[in-house]
Amino acid sequence: MATDEMRIGEVREVPGIHRLMGRKEWLVLLALALIWGAAFFCIKVAVTHVEPLTYVWLRLSIAAAALWAVLRWRGERLDLPSHIWGAIIVLALLNNMIPFVLFGWGQQRIASGLASILNATTPIWGVIAAHLWTRDERMTPTRMIGVLIGFAGVATMIGPDLLLGGDNLLPQIACLAAAFCYAVAGVWARRFKALGVPPLKVAAAQLAAGAVAMAPLALVIDQPWLDAWPPFEAWVAIIALALVATAFAYVLYFRLIDSAGATNALLVTLMVPPTAILLGWLILGERLTAGQFGGLAFIALGLALIDGRLVTLFRRPKARA
Repeated sequence: MATDEMRIGEVREVPGIHRLMGRKEWLVLLALALIWGAAFFCIKVAVTHVEPLTYVWLRLSIAAAALWAVLRWRGERLDLPSHIWGAIIVLALLNNMIPFVLFGWGQQRIASGLASILNATTPIWGVIAAHLWTRDERMTPTRMIGVLIGFAGVATMIGPDLLLGGDNLLPQIACLAAAFCYAVAGVWARRFKALGVPPLKVAAAQLAAGAVAMAPLALVIDQPWLDAWPPFEAWVAIIALALVATAFAYVLYFRLIDSAGATNALLVTLMVPPTAILLGWLILGERLTAGQFGGLAFIALGLALIDGRLVTLFRRPKARA
């Protein structure tokens, strides 16, 4: 006998992804931008006092516990079929473990605002990943131009360090690698809608998998018990990152991927740098160079072309017959 709801794990056809986002989707994007812009400031505070592997383990563990509690409160269980957990582990690696560690290590050495600008390359990588691994988010000539302009922005920022062998080169490359991981994760996460896994369970499962995998790495490599107890501000930063920037934000993010597509969802990274730069300047006293702001301008232009709305504004409406 047929039922209205399919069981988790049964592949079903994914409805068409919206190309142009509605007001509700833009509001979700704005909320994520504010949350993740503040997150770069919190990461800087956290990794100033806690080693990156330990910071990531704590962040993932607290966030996973929070979402588990939400599931229990709703009367639900994290009862995913065994064959889905392989994809969940891949998502945890791409969306949590690797980029969190890379950004944590990078922000021990560069400004939080600069890290947020490099994170803004995520949609550029996302366009390439979506073209290679999806059928409904293909590359267009306009998007190709946007990708090239975005890479010009990256070259503007890291070019001097690349030529002169500056100390900031490796941290910047680490942040770029983290952005690439986020892009691939955005495309990878689309499969869970086809499998019928709700966004809340996807978020909870990936955080739990990441927390379990990070525990031995943090304990063996960092040996956190040998370090001084982190100060109050570090704990506040880690808890805020876990509960707001991870647990809550990822539920919003996966729902946005479901309704707007991977490429549109990744546009949030363009909106993050202003918040991160402002907080870094006001509270941490960070200053960015003219070249770094110039790189941000190129990236913003590239992402505007990728989004397609900039081109639409300049197109003349066709005359009616």
